[in-house]
Amino acid sequence: MKKYLSILMMICILAGGGSLAGAAQKPDYEKYGRIAIAVVKEDYPGEEVVDYQYGGRKKVTETDVTDTFTFTVKENGKPVTVLVMVTHNLKDNKAVSLTVQRKQQ
Repeated sequence: MKKYLSILMMICILAGGGSLAGAAQKPDYEKYGRIAIAVVKEDYPGEEVVDYQYGGRKKVTETDVTDTFTFTVKENGKPVTVLVMVTHNLKDNKAVSLTVQRKQQ
């Protein structure tokens, strides 16, 4: 009985550890999100970034994709929506271009 209980406990520990390892992986767009945040903070110095969302990925060419990030910045107390689009190469993980757009409210 103890042998079966020990085996069951070991399976539970291993199964739980595997899901933790998967949860700890960083998303592949994280590097470009950090770049986008830095650009927004540079463009809006001293203003508060109150919201940040990853908008998704679009395939541009066979090797290039564009990740979109949406920020809400409080500029002079009013919310401003800023889109940052980072186009990068999937093979070498280098940024190809970066576009910042302020959306009209």
